[in-house]
Amino acid sequence: MKKPNKPPAARGRGGKALPRTPFPSAGEDAGAAERLPATPQTRSGSHRLAYADGDFLLRDELRSLRLQLEFEKADLIQRDHGVESTVVVFGSTRVPEPRAAAAALEQAEKAAAAAPADAPLAREAAIARRILEKCRYYEEARELARLITATAQADAEETTLVVTGGGPGIMEAANRGAADAGGKSIGLNIVLPREQRPNAYVTPELSFQFNYFALRKMHFLLRARAVVMFPGGFGTLDEFFETLTLMQTGKIKPLPVLLFGKTYWRRIIDFEALVEEGTIDPGDLKLFRFVETAAEAWEIIQATASADPP
Repeated sequence: MKKPNKPPAARGRGGKALPRTPFPSAGEDAGAAERLPATPQTRSGSHRLAYADGDFLLRDELRSLRLQLEFEKADLIQRDHGVESTVVVFGSTRVPEPRAAAAALEQAEKAAAAAPADAPLAREAAIARRILEKCRYYEEARELARLITATAQADAEETTLVVTGGGPGIMEAANRGAADAGGKSIGLNIVLPREQRPNAYVTPELSFQFNYFALRKMHFLLRARAVVMFPGGFGTLDEFFETLTLMQTGKIKPLPVLLFGKTYWRRIIDFEALVEEGTIDPGDLKLFRFVETAAEAWEIIQATASADPP
């Protein structure tokens, strides 16, 4: 019989080891249960310990418990690693590093040139050109994360980390920038119908996977000291508007929300029209600001942090 793994030390909310008790840990009890002789009774699913029974935990009726576990796992592990604050970086999965975008454009232009009458191919080439233009944001996201990590993790007492959705594109760039500085960063991945995997630059012990979007978005903001939005699609827009809504309604305290690329955002969203239609107040436009460079964004984040009351 396989020898059970030694259970990890029980830890409290601050990441400190809990005091020893006369009771065995859950891991020790699970190990003892595995060592029972195999009989029709012990092999039955009903005999498994509830917390060690994956089939039981996946029942529809236990969704509320899974929601709690999903919150607790990410929260406790970050506490164990001393993560106290984060800078959140959102942006498109479809903006790769410049070399990859240039190669994709070359391929698209060759295909379009070979079939001049093919409108879809011409459209793909035009999109590839726009993607290449946006690759400067990959570099800015990488540089911003490098600046944050080099500054915030230089002092052993400082515990600010960059957090992304953990995927490709802009997210990869930010995790990569943190790695460039020799620091840690967080990735909050989500289970999707199509393949979704963490990028190679997320710190492995801080690479999380979520099933529920709601819990994932809560963890993005739970420790946030700033939120940075690079050009993106539905997912980025969802995260942007949820952040604004939470601040507008007072559900979270105000924090810097920085939009990279004024031209992009003003083309995608007509903010002034919302004011003119009376659906938001003029003051709501102060909930965010536009930036163009990593240095500018990091300067704003630092200035805001230093202005916070002790």
